Amino acid sequence: MAIGSEGAKPSIRTRLLATRDVGEIAAQPEAEGESLKRAVGASQLTALGVGGIIGTGIFVVIGEGAALAGPAVILSFVLAAVACIFSALSYAELASTIPVSGSAYTYAYATLGEAVAWIIGWDLILEYGVSVAAVAVGWGGNFNAFLDAAFGVQLPTAISTSPEDGGVFNLPAVLIVMAITLLLIIGIRESARVNFVMVGVKLAVLVFFIVIALANFNSGNLSPFAPQGYDGVVSAAAVIFFAFIGFDAISTGSEEARDPKRDLPLAIIGSLLICTVFYVLTALGAVGIATPEQLSGSDAPLAAALDEGAGIGWAAAVLAFGAVVAITSVILVILYGQSRIFFAMCRDGLMPKRLAKVHPRFGTPARLTLMLGIAISFLAALIPLSEIVKLVNIGTLFAFVLVNIGVIILRRTRPDLPRSYKVPFSPWFPLLGIAFAFYLMIDLPPETWIRFVVWLAIGVAIYAVYGFRRSRVGQEVARGRQTQPPVDQA
Repeated sequence: MAIGSEGAKPSIRTRLLATRDVGEIAAQPEAEGESLKRAVGASQLTALGVGGIIGTGIFVVIGEGAALAGPAVILSFVLAAVACIFSALSYAELASTIPVSGSAYTYAYATLGEAVAWIIGWDLILEYGVSVAAVAVGWGGNFNAFLDAAFGVQLPTAISTSPEDGGVFNLPAVLIVMAITLLLIIGIRESARVNFVMVGVKLAVLVFFIVIALANFNSGNLSPFAPQGYDGVVSAAAVIFFAFIGFDAISTGSEEARDPKRDLPLAIIGSLLICTVFYVLTALGAVGIATPEQLSGSDAPLAAALDEGAGIGWAAAVLAFGAVVAITSVILVILYGQSRIFFAMCRDGLMPKRLAKVHPRFGTPARLTLMLGIAISFLAALIPLSEIVKLVNIGTLFAFVLVNIGVIILRRTRPDLPRSYKVPFSPWFPLLGIAFAFYLMIDLPPETWIRFVVWLAIGVAIYAVYGFRRSRVGQEVARGRQTQPPVDQA
């Protein structure tokens, strides 16, 4: 911790800018018996990344992208991947250098100070929580579609949709969230194994689609290739970008990786590359057997492409099953990430420390995970999500900005720090990551910015009342020890 000798009470500005030493952050959990089990390797971490990325995005968003870019949606997927890779490289460096729970929150605490760490932690709590609730609602819809396509039955509207959509209680969404919650409580090793199987299934479904599509490929569908020109490609990339979000959740598993310095960079970069290859091949196959109008006119564009383009009507059941499995793994990975970020904040005293208890048998933050699961289940069952879900986009991009800034600052303040992986061409690559994130944030609607500012204002109020004095740094100040600001501002 950036704590100095006994002295006068530090100014509020100094307190807000106080950072925590990287070495102490890494050693603290072991010293206090609050560490999580190191139980997963590179392949399981990579599967977590793929599990978090490939979900409703590729099964749905490709239709929206095709409406904007036409067949050039293939280039939009490439452009979106390029926009993500710079931030992924920064995540890889910080995750391997600071291998503890917390992801962007912990990185901000080590580089930008406690106040910024709180803001990004508060932001991520919203981002991950709303993501899980929204995806769970989507899971319920896809599960109903699978039952209809495979067996010709559907669940009653009253128990399968929220009040916003004419129902009473979204039971499927509640059941899937609670099932994933219990799995995460049992252990990260067991969760990673289940996720590994689900990732294998959904990749097999995409391979099925790609093979069938390429076997029935019609090059005439590629003309005109870019009806809206460059603007259409960029607009589609802004939409498709969010199909790549999820690799950042890998960094929340830093403390549970067996060899974080080696495994985390491999998993973060590897999962993004794997998903990019699958996305581009899927997009190529889709535009090769269906027109942009056919893709954009369906809620299940891949199934529509196989039905109308390749004449395989029964494929809808296969694709619906793949979507259910894909979304299940997304729920698992994102809920896992949220629980680890919340856990790190509790352990640092910014949230109630009693929630940072590790279960003696399972080696997981069981109490905290159960609390989050119940809260998200309530959100998914009853609360309208059509507007608040937009906060996910701005929250993710904001985290990307701070992670890239963190790499630049830590290179300056701690050039001697051992780094098993370094972002190449720093600071230029992190600066490009910042530029891409800001470019996409600017395109978000004003109401999203307003909601985001309101959420941050609530977080600032909670920090001022609770976290400012109860954090580890705050407790040291209360005992009369003086904090120090970040090195570059001292």
